[in-house]
Amino acid sequence: MPHAWWVFVCISAAVIATPGPDTVLTVRNTLAGGRRGGLATALGVVAGQLVWATATALGLVAVLLGSAALFHAVKLAGAAYLVVLGVRAIVAALRDAPHGAAPRPNTRAPGARRAAVQGLLSNLGNPKMALFFAGVFPQFAPREHALAAMLAMGALFASMTALWLAGYAWAVARAARATRDRPVWRAVEAASGLVLAGLGAWLAFERE
Repeated sequence: MPHAWWVFVCISAAVIATPGPDTVLTVRNTLAGGRRGGLATALGVVAGQLVWATATALGLVAVLLGSAALFHAVKLAGAAYLVVLGVRAIVAALRDAPHGAAPRPNTRAPGARRAAVQGLLSNLGNPKMALFFAGVFPQFAPREHALAAMLAMGALFASMTALWLAGYAWAVARAARATRDRPVWRAVEAASGLVLAGLGAWLAFERE
């Protein structure tokens, strides 16, 4: 692998390992739907990344970044979606244990398909992905093979993300099994909802 690609891998690993909405959503859906829910969410996130990578390679992301109104609209839509997901997670955690009992896993699971859609929309609604792809990919893509190189980088980035989020899903599912009969299980899910809602609010009011 050329030196430039190793640099790209290191940058990508740092970005992927930084907790964000996609990570928090994967944790929440793993708590709600087990490992299957977490993996489905991860697949949705990866699909969103592939869309961003393809759009970057085709120059569509440049159009998005060139329009302040369009960029702001995507940003607000993504922020609103995170807030809605966060509030739903909080309500679900409180509703399932009204008298302090531990929540029952899988009683409010969104289902694999719905979890995947949530992951997809979460990623597509995050304009920071557009900024990352547009700012980093062209730096490592040779001009004579820019399209193919960007698509390859997108596939590599998505694969790394899939492995990382799958690891999260595995770890959280295992921890949830160990604490499924304790109040801490419900508290963690409520906390994940608070984080999602907080990230959405922060994204909405963040200055561009």
